[in-house]
Amino acid sequence: MPHRKHHRTTLAMLLAGLSTLGPFSIDTYMPSFPAIQASLHASPLQVQQTLSVYLFCFAIMMLFHGSFSDSFGRRPIILGSLVAFVLTSIACVFANDINTLIVLRGAQGLSAGAGLIVGRAIIRDLYAGAEAQRLMSQITMMFAISPAIAPIIGGWLHLMFGWHSVFVFMAILGLLLLALSWRYLPETHPLAGRNPFSFKPLVRNYHQVASHPHFLVLAGTIALHFAGFFLYIASAPVFVLQTLHLHEDQFAWLFIPTITGVMIGAYLSGRVAGRISPQQTVKYAYVLLLSAAAINLGYNSFFTPSWPWAVLPIALYGTGMALAMPSITLLALDLFPQHRGLVSSMQGFVQTMLNALVAGIVSPMLSFSPIYLAVGMIGFLLLGRLTWAMYCRVEAVQ
Repeated sequence: MPHRKHHRTTLAMLLAGLSTLGPFSIDTYMPSFPAIQASLHASPLQVQQTLSVYLFCFAIMMLFHGSFSDSFGRRPIILGSLVAFVLTSIACVFANDINTLIVLRGAQGLSAGAGLIVGRAIIRDLYAGAEAQRLMSQITMMFAISPAIAPIIGGWLHLMFGWHSVFVFMAILGLLLLALSWRYLPETHPLAGRNPFSFKPLVRNYHQVASHPHFLVLAGTIALHFAGFFLYIASAPVFVLQTLHLHEDQFAWLFIPTITGVMIGAYLSGRVAGRISPQQTVKYAYVLLLSAAAINLGYNSFFTPSWPWAVLPIALYGTGMALAMPSITLLALDLFPQHRGLVSSMQGFVQTMLNALVAGIVSPMLSFSPIYLAVGMIGFLLLGRLTWAMYCRVEAVQ
């Protein structure tokens, strides 16, 4: 039993590390937005596109990470993606114009999501029920640290070495994860259980998942919950520098409280696993989510935003979001036991495509006004509540 526990802890730490590539690729370079704009003679919108194009490519490739791992194994897909991530990160260091950087960020996005997507399938390959929920919650807690420390590291690197050093850091992180994965990552999808890779069956499987009403509403719920939170992450350069009047090395004042909220929610999810049903867990999560969104809207409507009061409702929202997410994710993965990688890909695609729209369209439209941001958060949450109600209604009928 101690060996099993040690193995689970090692695996959780490694999968959490692999899933950090996404947050580090997003949050580490945010403090450098003004410097990138000046250095590459770019407009604010062009710099913002380095994020939205990254997210778009991240989402597109998510459709394939999981299904490729169903056919070729979990381990080769993760190792190959890490090699690609390291190479594209190095290439970003030498970008000398904004269009080149946008293209390279897109290429980086193609490789950054494999650990997150395939990692979910690995968890469900090895564990079931409450144990799977506890492990997923443990990974969420560790994963949540990265968005908190990424802008801190990015701010320090920017002030000491300039914005190019941020991409050097990403390359080093990728190399470290490549070495650890080569040494410790197991292959959890044996040859006997793999689906032969063929285009027609793959399209048929995608259609089967994408047309399943349970999957659609569950994936929509996760994506919409997260969009209400991610709206503030995507708007961080404006929210931190202009709304809260902080400096480039003070992004932590937004990220640490909000990610602490996510960690608390993930911890609570692990604690209640096996004690109450996933549906009850989500019900309690909505108490936190709706309270947080209402407080956020009320505060920004009647007061001038300042730290910490403008940040605390976002942190509470993160707690509710992280409490609900593992339960909803496992409900989605269990819909298609033979295609967990593909289901994870599809769920990640839905979430990341919505994130790309938030970063590229919604955030630029709303970030100049704290009231508009608060309205955006509660709007996404209410849409997520609607999709969850649709799932519960379909479940009750069946």
